[in-house]
Amino acid sequence: MIGGLDNCLFVDQPDAPRVDPRYRAGCEGPNGSAAQLVEDSLEKLEPAGTSNPEFPLGYTLFVPLLRLLEPAPDGSWTVDMAAARRIARTVQSVDRPVVLYLFSDHFSTGARAEAVLARDQANFLQSPDGPLPVDAYYGAPLYPWSFARFDNGITHSRELAMRAVIDAVCELPQRAQQHVFGVTVLGETHHLFPHFESGMGYGSPYVISDYSPASQRKFKEYLERQFGSIAQLNQKLGSDYRSFAEVEPPSKDIRTQKLTRFEEHIDSFADGVLPVEGWLYASEDAGRRKLGAPAWVRIYRDGVQVGRVQAHLGRQDVLAAHPEFGTADVGWHLDLRFADWPPGVHRIDVMAERSDGSLVRLASRQVSVVDRHQSTPTLQPSAKLPAFQESAAGVLAHVDQPVDGASYFYNPLVPYWNLFREQQVRDYLTHFQAIAAGACIPADKIYSHQIVPFVNPGWDMTKFGIGSDLAVPATMGLGVSLYGEAAYGISFLDWYVQSGRHRYGITEFHPLKAMTSGQLGALLERHRAHGLKFLSFFLRGAGTGDQNSQGGNPFVFDPANLQFGSDVLFRSMQTVLGSH
Repeated sequence: MIGGLDNCLFVDQPDAPRVDPRYRAGCEGPNGSAAQLVEDSLEKLEPAGTSNPEFPLGYTLFVPLLRLLEPAPDGSWTVDMAAARRIARTVQSVDRPVVLYLFSDHFSTGARAEAVLARDQANFLQSPDGPLPVDAYYGAPLYPWSFARFDNGITHSRELAMRAVIDAVCELPQRAQQHVFGVTVLGETHHLFPHFESGMGYGSPYVISDYSPASQRKFKEYLERQFGSIAQLNQKLGSDYRSFAEVEPPSKDIRTQKLTRFEEHIDSFADGVLPVEGWLYASEDAGRRKLGAPAWVRIYRDGVQVGRVQAHLGRQDVLAAHPEFGTADVGWHLDLRFADWPPGVHRIDVMAERSDGSLVRLASRQVSVVDRHQSTPTLQPSAKLPAFQESAAGVLAHVDQPVDGASYFYNPLVPYWNLFREQQVRDYLTHFQAIAAGACIPADKIYSHQIVPFVNPGWDMTKFGIGSDLAVPATMGLGVSLYGEAAYGISFLDWYVQSGRHRYGITEFHPLKAMTSGQLGALLERHRAHGLKFLSFFLRGAGTGDQNSQGGNPFVFDPANLQFGSDVLFRSMQTVLGSH
């Protein structure tokens, strides 16, 4: 994904950033395109005559859809067709495979249309308190655009721009159309919450989307389709609704807000799942474990082992605090379903497992599972734990969840609300999948460009509302962004094998650490063996200067970017591609 191409693609727009004078003439005029920029940018990775047929080098063409829109005198929007044709001519003129990234999610691109669309709150996702405010992400605006309805301005704008690009590409000669290897739609599509940059975990107030009138109405319809009769719903929930019209999405926290009925309660855990998570680094283990090798964690409930997980998930925050570890792969996570536990006070014990079988206790927490009547919980009986040590040299750890003394309330309506929220995302992606599959784009070339929350052990997945399948329609190719351990470890691939899917693309790739060419090549082969069709990483575009990170992007592969081993990854990728 080459930085700076959109400066050329939108060169005629009055607010477009300045294009390097060496390339401006090629961008402008009736035959203008970004082709020379693409070729010169890729030349750094793959000079002429050095290609590796095992890994053909193409490019991802980032197309910010809202930047294609121009205001019309009557207040509507028209498409900048000169830019749309410039995009198509770039596809035609570069004789390489291209992934068209038809981008329009919540991240700002500086489009003129953004500020106008933001004036209409019908375009925003809503929390129980009303439309979400415009947020910020690394200093740039973040717009909580709504996907809960199809009759608003943001949806119509996306449709208009996407159709224009697809139509322009489909007007190309057939040979040029075949350059299109794939099309990814929209970008990260999921529910939002306030303070997106820092609010992904469990500590912040539980304020989620979408509670617009359209979502509330459709949720009632969803329940009626699921249950058929209100009696069936009441039997499942233990509720006493008189009709589906009475059902409201759960929106209040029983600890801080007055409830009219128990089914109104919601928080990070109301779907009946209690996360147990933290990080563990074992620097030494009686000489039998390599320094820093992933360790195992055992979890006990009331003295009985209920889980065993490996501490191998990425925790960049831990690495930042402990650079001496030399690895971020120290996180672990286990979800425990408490919905079926007897109400009462339960004890959770977390143990580090050493290679000789001995245990070191990392934490002991008491948590309360409270029934719908808020009866006073009583201490539950507990079995005797196996022998353990309270501490050991070289074992460093922290247990983030659960918090000691935490209370948990299971609301059986919440799982249906979360499933409904997932379906909203899936329906929106399906809608734009159909638009992207235009007259010349085969359906099997359409991919998502989705976030993967579950590979981040500290994130609350329920806030994103995309569930365990990422809300990607079964008929759509899976496009995912993988950073850190998810890119090179087992967390994503283990999930992918269980997903039943047969092809995927990595829409954004960064291991967040240096890798040799041998390690990188082996990693690419491992992904290909699992069904990988394309992999995209950020590359600094030609003519964009010598700054360390293009456009403030710390993940760009470049010899001048020392962040996250990006300079080493650039050179390793050169070698894999056969240029060194």
